[in-house]
Amino acid sequence: MTIFYASGFKKRIPRLPFKIKRALTERLRLFAEKPYHALLDNHPLSGSWRGYRSINITGDWRVIYEPIGVDVARLIEVDTHHNLYGT
Repeated sequence: MTIFYASGFKKRIPRLPFKIKRALTERLRLFAEKPYHALLDNHPLSGSWRGYRSINITGDWRVIYEPIGVDVARLIEVDTHHNLYGT
């Protein structure tokens, strides 16, 4: 998987808690190698995020990405489940 970062995604990373940055690095490594690994819970989104997909970083933190072609993803947002989806 080839991964690109949206500018807003890149700007958000330095403000993340250290533990989340570390988990993000590990999960993105896994995502690049095995995008549908069970730990990632890679799934399509609906509603206002229709057309995007989500992967788990921790129990509460998610990354939203846009699939571009078969083996390319653009990372859009990283935040808690509540902040992203309001639930």
